Amino acid sequence: MDQTKIRNFGIIAHIDHGKSTLADRFLEITDTVSKRDMKAQLLDTMDIERERGITIKLQPATMNYKGLHLNLIDTPGHVDFNYEVSRSLAAVEGVVLVVDATQGIQAQTLANLYLALEQDLVVIPVINKIDLPAADLEMVSNEIVNLLGCEKEDIIAVSAKTGKNVETILERIITLIPAPTDEGRTAVQGLVFDSVFDDYRGVIIFVRMFGGSIKRGDKLAFIGTGAHTEVLEVGYFKPKFVKQDELTSGEIGYIVTGLKEISHARVGDTITLVGNESTALEGYKEIQSMVFAGFFCKEGDDYSKLRAALEKLKLNDAALSYEPENSPALGFGFRCGFLGLLHLEVIQERLSREFDLDLIITVPAVAYEVTFSDGTEGILNNPQDFSDQTKIAQVREPMLMADIVCPKEFMGNIMQLVQDAKGEYQTTEYLDEKRVVLHYKMPLASILADFYSALKSVSSGYASLNYNLVGYEPVKIVKLDIFIAEDKVEAMSSMVYEEDAYRMARNIVKRLKDVMPKQQFQLKIQAGIGAKIIASERLSALRKDVTSKLYGGDVTRKRKLLEKQKKGKKKMAKFGKVDIPNEAFLAILKKD
Repeated sequence: MDQTKIRNFGIIAHIDHGKSTLADRFLEITDTVSKRDMKAQLLDTMDIERERGITIKLQPATMNYKGLHLNLIDTPGHVDFNYEVSRSLAAVEGVVLVVDATQGIQAQTLANLYLALEQDLVVIPVINKIDLPAADLEMVSNEIVNLLGCEKEDIIAVSAKTGKNVETILERIITLIPAPTDEGRTAVQGLVFDSVFDDYRGVIIFVRMFGGSIKRGDKLAFIGTGAHTEVLEVGYFKPKFVKQDELTSGEIGYIVTGLKEISHARVGDTITLVGNESTALEGYKEIQSMVFAGFFCKEGDDYSKLRAALEKLKLNDAALSYEPENSPALGFGFRCGFLGLLHLEVIQERLSREFDLDLIITVPAVAYEVTFSDGTEGILNNPQDFSDQTKIAQVREPMLMADIVCPKEFMGNIMQLVQDAKGEYQTTEYLDEKRVVLHYKMPLASILADFYSALKSVSSGYASLNYNLVGYEPVKIVKLDIFIAEDKVEAMSSMVYEEDAYRMARNIVKRLKDVMPKQQFQLKIQAGIGAKIIASERLSALRKDVTSKLYGGDVTRKRKLLEKQKKGKKKMAKFGKVDIPNEAFLAILKKD
């Protein structure tokens, strides 16, 4: 295809600012999808995306408009899926930056914009939701002008819901976003920016071609992994797969590889043809997992099913990492790495829905840098690794640079919240006379549980958060163990700050007392550091009235039965097994 007739662009925005709805209008206006097949959030293909109203996976679509070939990539907005945005931006020449007319610029608007500017992409500013009564065009326009340094006339005001002015965006894409160029490349080169697994056709990769062309029957080579395969099919996204004769330089499309080994087709790898002298394109930065948790099957024989499920999810989720783990209490499982708690929740829900797995998830932890007593260094992300703290000389925790965008009147509440979360104030930046960006340095562990919901609570829902890992700093932490019926529950062990240990222990045992079901015997719930118990609660036993069948008679008969019951409860307390419900594991996650 003639490269001058191609435009590659993405849509970036904060959560719920209307990216997916705008993508729906593009597909409608360009007749890519018939009115009969049209539905809201068309590009959000997972049930969980539709239920939560968020985009989790980037989704490409190819549209034909006024004789041009427009390749769109719809991206997620949540901070946990920031890596999906960076992958999309590596495959395009420009972006449509969408800002909500009622909310203005938010934290993830800034983060995604900086990603686009880093790659020198053309930015087309759009204000969406102008049909809402609360829309404030003047305020939001001023914010965008201050941020981008553009003119007010450059900003397009639209309603993605009604379709008003959406065609103007398409016209602006055609005139402002440059056509792709192969920059003099003669060799075949394509960048893998996503992939999916098909049970019948193997790995299907999503590629942006930067040089040459690929067609069915070509011998494909992956430069990074060294894998070779034959191309079974190539085509475009409409948004379903539509077969074509070939993919040429500048185009975005899919390639059916037939590969059965998921690890052979890595996202970020460069493809070329066998025997073709080609170098690797600059791939994506290595994604670092920031939150770790153990995934164990309630049914032990589901282990191989869990491994196969994680392999499939890993194929199109480059940020998911996992390695085998063995727990004396929970059996065989996997230590999984995520970018945040929402990422963890999504994976957990997908494993449950798509693969019918009933799982126990251990308390999420961050990855700590550790210097051991013998001078060696390592990274530990599992509380079980901290069992013998005499071997550890120093622990360093991951630190974040957090940007919180909020209205000025909530600054005091938010500053107090961040201070309680061990945040260190950096600077304040004013977007306009009403809204500010607070910059803080804070530990990743502080935002693990419910910091985000607390932030929404203290700001009446107006604050938004974005963060980036900036390094590691020394910290004093201890391993807090939980004992139920005097048995250590490894899945509930967690790393806590030394000065917070007693308070955390008391809170956890109290919460567990509220959620644990009563047993036939008195239940001890304890928290300890090493061999020392520092907090304890007791849950009274269920008591059956064993004397109900007696009608009068000597009182010693009653006493005998009650004594017998007492002995039975003692025996049960010694040997009885307690089934711990999922609510108990969730209770550990909640802060005060």
